[in-house]
Amino acid sequence: MTIYSVVAIPLESYRQWNNPNFWIDLPKSAAPAWTNAFGARAPEHIVMHSPSAQVAESGDGGVRTVTHSYTVRFNYDQYPADFMLLYSARYGSTQPALQVDVVRPDGKEFRVYFASLPPSQGGQNVFSSRVFSTDRAIAESLRGDTGAFSYPQDPARPHVMIFSDATQSKVLKGTYVFRETFYLFDPADSVEDSGVILGGKVYGVMGTDELRRDLATGILWAAPVALFIGLTVSIVSILIGLVYGVVAGYKGRRTDEGLMRINDIFYSLPTLPLLVILSVTVGRSIFLITGFLVIFGWVGMAKISRSLALQIKNLQYVEAAKLMGQSDVRIIFRHIIPQLLPLTFASIAIAVPSAILGEAALSFLGLGDPSIPTWGQILHDANSAGAAVRGLWWWIVPPGLMIAITGLAFALVGNALDAIVNPRSKKV
Repeated sequence: MTIYSVVAIPLESYRQWNNPNFWIDLPKSAAPAWTNAFGARAPEHIVMHSPSAQVAESGDGGVRTVTHSYTVRFNYDQYPADFMLLYSARYGSTQPALQVDVVRPDGKEFRVYFASLPPSQGGQNVFSSRVFSTDRAIAESLRGDTGAFSYPQDPARPHVMIFSDATQSKVLKGTYVFRETFYLFDPADSVEDSGVILGGKVYGVMGTDELRRDLATGILWAAPVALFIGLTVSIVSILIGLVYGVVAGYKGRRTDEGLMRINDIFYSLPTLPLLVILSVTVGRSIFLITGFLVIFGWVGMAKISRSLALQIKNLQYVEAAKLMGQSDVRIIFRHIIPQLLPLTFASIAIAVPSAILGEAALSFLGLGDPSIPTWGQILHDANSAGAAVRGLWWWIVPPGLMIAITGLAFALVGNALDAIVNPRSKKV
């Protein structure tokens, strides 16, 4: 998931996670598209831009027409919630015109929209806009098109008129074609973009949240963030605890007593309340949170490495190194710590879930880094929006499962490594 997120998903979606304008084209609180396999087929939210359009261009008498055609296969049991027309054009003093036509599966064709673009402010300017299905111009176009419909017209709901059969009793399934035709009156004018959006009730693999964000994108981007937090905290804290405990065990006496009393103080501190206080007073950056988790993550490894160092320092090869005049630093890093590295690797894997859960707990409480998507932050947003009460399970279950599965995976890896490197756990 981490590799796929970095390689396949645009980085802009990560940077704009909390920008509502970036997700404006998506539906609000839409269920995953695969839920259509269970029950009635709800309309899927469809977003199409100029790369998926068939472009045709022609010129006659100084007027140049550029047509973008969008083909939609609509085979759902319910009407779309609405539709939206997107366009962007570059022009100067002459005002282009936009005409939108729809061809239904029954062969009927009618005009949905026709209007001139606003005057330019001088020079070549790019104008971008959206035409919503509730636009008055669309209602007027449909009201005047009496030949296309044989049932009572309702311009207030043009999406129902367009996608209904002749009796207005059910959805007319089949292939629809939306044509956006631009009339350009200057050779320098051009069409920059176009698009059609059909509002639906389901979207994507994981659906969307209250802010229209694609939850699949957020869950995928949260994977590298979780790995960064888990691996960074576990590696740094385990290494600190390893060196700290070995020094205490090897030096002994007052050094051991003083260092372990400090360890006991950290061990007795309530971790989560202190993390909350530090996040509120110091900051909520992801790097600060990682540092906070390191502060409280080394104490357990320090106790384990101290007990092992007390045994190893009495071995013959360590005594021989002392007699040869080697310094304490050399003995610690050359003869003792290498003996503990297999245990260290297993401890790092086992410590990753605790770090991920620590960040998720802070984010769920609203004290995480709000600028980046994390599984805990997604759960916090879901809780704030009342997703559980509203039945938006796709906003809650996937991030919770990802936290549980990732923690379980690293716990299994750590137990496997411990079984390999710990002789006492091996079966005879």
